[in-house]
Amino acid sequence: MPKYIIERDIPGAGSFTTPDLQIISQKSCAVLSDMGQRIQWLESYVTDDKIYCIYIAPDEAAVRAHAEQGGFPANRISNP
Repeated sequence: MPKYIIERDIPGAGSFTTPDLQIISQKSCAVLSDMGQRIQWLESYVTDDKIYCIYIAPDEAAVRAHAEQGGFPANRISNP
């Protein structure tokens, strides 16, 4: 399956605490679990005002569906 990089504009993301990030990742993983095996989160990187996430998914629509169901922004989706 293709790999995708998702750029999420989240002002202040760099100041999130570890518990804040754990809550976000737990919600993301719960949505992924509900979606089944067709999409998988690999890792994320946090900068001052963005979070970059790496996913494996069958297509961009699956990545967008995950973002919508989780209430996460997906400002830019790239297939490197």
